[in-house]
Amino acid sequence: MSTALTIAVQDRIARITLSRPEVRNAFNDDVIQELKAAFEAMGARDDVRAVVLAAVGPAFCAGADLNWMRRMADYTRDENVADAGQLAAMLKAIYECPKPTIAAVQGDVFAGGMGLVAACDMAVSVDTATYCLSEVKLGLIPATISPYVIRAMGARASHRYFLTAERFSAQEAHRVGFVHELVGAEALDAKVNELAQALVSASPAAVRACKRLVQDVAEREIDAGLIAATVQGIADIRASEQGREGVQSFLQKRKPAWLAG
Repeated sequence: MSTALTIAVQDRIARITLSRPEVRNAFNDDVIQELKAAFEAMGARDDVRAVVLAAVGPAFCAGADLNWMRRMADYTRDENVADAGQLAAMLKAIYECPKPTIAAVQGDVFAGGMGLVAACDMAVSVDTATYCLSEVKLGLIPATISPYVIRAMGARASHRYFLTAERFSAQEAHRVGFVHELVGAEALDAKVNELAQALVSASPAAVRACKRLVQDVAEREIDAGLIAATVQGIADIRASEQGREGVQSFLQKRKPAWLAG
């Protein structure tokens, strides 16, 4: 049994819950594999009509966990390519899940966690959540999650928040279209269930076809070439001098060299 995820199916709705609040539901290579397998499994079940991605604790997902980052800090470029490829495969499994997906955001969303929300078909957020694409502060770029985040919030908002690494509010996430609904914490489950019931009540074949329709029609397809380009991009910058310095300074709780002096 996984300690990172819980999975429950009731009334044709699957709920996959990130269950590592002690590390703000940050993911590592094991969690990535488990999430990928969970979405593939729920997507294949005939008794599942919709999938909810949820979390417990104060954060929805803080991106990569520190122990994983410590290992990545010493990776070669080839190891970075393989590592980023696993994250890319997980995000693609969520995005292409044949069942409609809903992110139920109960807390803060940082870095790679933004990719989890963006890869879902729709997102409901508590109005107190904070969002951040923090990668440039570490000398990195949000390459692997970029196809999904840019689709979710648009190029214009991405130009700002990719480049500044500002924290922004749930209200701003809603304004730019990253999340569909804002609710108080006490109303999150009810709103998510309302959307899930709408999905369950519709024709399963039509819902599946509609999901595919949007993906086929909207901009460039997330194909092997685009995914490979994002994997190469993050591997290049992780293995670069400033990429290594940014991660090491973060882990060592000091300012990076480009802020020294």
